[in-house]
Amino acid sequence: MWLINTETLTLESVVNPESVEYAILSHTWEEEEVSFQEFQNSRLARKRKGFAKIEMTCYLARDQGYRYAWVDACCIDKSSSAELSEAINSMFRWYKGAKVCYAYLSDYDRTKVGRRFGNCRWFSRGWTLQELIAPKFLTFYNRHWTALGSKIELSKRISRITRIDEGVLLGHIDINTIHVVHRMSWAAKRKTSRPEDIAYCLFGIFDVNLPMLYGEGTKAFLRLQEEICQRVHDLTLFAWKTEANQAAEVRGIFARSPDEFAYASFTRVEPGHRL
Repeated sequence: MWLINTETLTLESVVNPESVEYAILSHTWEEEEVSFQEFQNSRLARKRKGFAKIEMTCYLARDQGYRYAWVDACCIDKSSSAELSEAINSMFRWYKGAKVCYAYLSDYDRTKVGRRFGNCRWFSRGWTLQELIAPKFLTFYNRHWTALGSKIELSKRISRITRIDEGVLLGHIDINTIHVVHRMSWAAKRKTSRPEDIAYCLFGIFDVNLPMLYGEGTKAFLRLQEEICQRVHDLTLFAWKTEANQAAEVRGIFARSPDEFAYASFTRVEPGHRL
């Protein structure tokens, strides 16, 4: 795992992330993000618009006493398929292991949480789902890096926005005690830049590890469901629902996307109950 030294703003390789304390950034990708290669060249990196997010993340982390920070754009060498696959399969664990997560809302100007909060792009993206659930401590920031409140403080509002049970957001309910159909429903209507990513971004939510095959398109979501079927005895995996105009179409046993689970409401499985 590559981490940014918040004092020197240089990358350091850490073999065992659990041995260090680090802050982590959650954000939506925009133009001119700083890549792993670009970050090696300080002069080039500072010319990119995305560098400001890295700099502020490190400033906050350093100010709160953390030597390290992690930002996905520059801390993953995407030129290495092996490193990219390892990172995506480890992402949930890395966010869970962070001491604090900064959720940066680049399209939110206000200094207080209001009606427009739920319209932020951050709440509509696939990757930010696990970034919301995994960290124990998460604080939201507006585009000017003004703190808006923590996940705990805003749990009721966030639950209404995302349809994720408040107990999950507060860390009182283990997501593995929740039916597959409801975990899938959290990802409904969320978007990713590549079709494969709507499956890859759910690896951590379902505690699965799979090889990444960019170019497979929607087959990625089928592979994810096949793996879940093998690992978890939960028939709600098959409780998806088609759109009315597709009702007469012959289909297999798996859904085409998380959108087909959108109808599901939250139901908790009691701890120890076998599905």
